[in-house]
Amino acid sequence: QVQLVESGGGLVQPGGSLKLSCVASGFTFSTYAMSWYRQAPGKERELVADISSRGRTNYADSVKGRFTISRDNAKNTVLLEMNSLKPEDTAVYYCKRPSGGYWGKGTLVTVSP
Repeated sequence: QVQLVESGGGLVQPGGSLKLSCVASGFTFSTYAMSWYRQAPGKERELVADISSRGRTNYADSVKGRFTISRDNAKNTVLLEMNSLKPEDTAVYYCKRPSGGYWGKGTLVTVSP
């Protein structure tokens, strides 16, 4: 069955960096678009970035120029590199396979002094 497992979250100071990973299994990873979403406390889940099967990317305006989504098809992994982190980036970050609506369980990112 489809499984998505996120890792890499943690506590980081404002201006710092983190790199999130999502390892996929149970399907032919290279043929599917993948997405990162986040949900901050008290807010709705929102799209952060997505990447097509061919590597075309799309970003939320709030993260453009700071976050980079990429994929490693040999490792069945989608990555989210986050730089210049702000307190408002604090959220649980989820990996999603849009086709079929599969979600991971999320990884918490906290940006705080």
